[in-house]
Amino acid sequence: MTVTTQNPRLNGVDTATLFATLDAVKADNELATFQFRATNDWVNGNQSRSSLLGFFGARQEMQHRAETVVVSDHPKVLAGEDNGPAPVEYLLHGIAACLTAGLANIAAARGVRLTRVSSTVEGDINLLGVLGLSHGSVRNGYEQIRVTVHIEGDADDETLRELVQQSRRRSAVYDVLTNATPVAIDVVTG
Repeated sequence: MTVTTQNPRLNGVDTATLFATLDAVKADNELATFQFRATNDWVNGNQSRSSLLGFFGARQEMQHRAETVVVSDHPKVLAGEDNGPAPVEYLLHGIAACLTAGLANIAAARGVRLTRVSSTVEGDINLLGVLGLSHGSVRNGYEQIRVTVHIEGDADDETLRELVQQSRRRSAVYDVLTNATPVAIDVVTG
């Protein structure tokens, strides 16, 4: 007799691994300590290229399956060549992607099948700050970011709304954007 065990997936999430990870981290909190890294090289003008491959987690050095290279530039109207999104646009992607991943995981853990998740993210920025023309009266970064999430699934509206709120409460990117995060900059010359 052959016994087949299925690895249950809901919303594309491997729920068995998700719950095993939760149990492992509950038993050993140090497994939750991660360090993600990016390296960046200037290309020309406003363009630079970042590479993301290695990271530390679960008490060991690890690598993604493949290196990801992202290019950043400024639009021509801001003295760039428009070879990629502006750095501030990657923040918009980051919050959308983090909320979406959280939604998929939380819904799967609660047994809710999602049929659609999409979001629109808008960020308002006044470039007087970045350009040094505000004399300190305008901040350099976004003045406000708005996220509109469209979600459908096999749960009532209240449950779907709560899934979004739970994702927001657990989002690392939301946390970084809404709470002061210390940033240390070391300079090496020569």
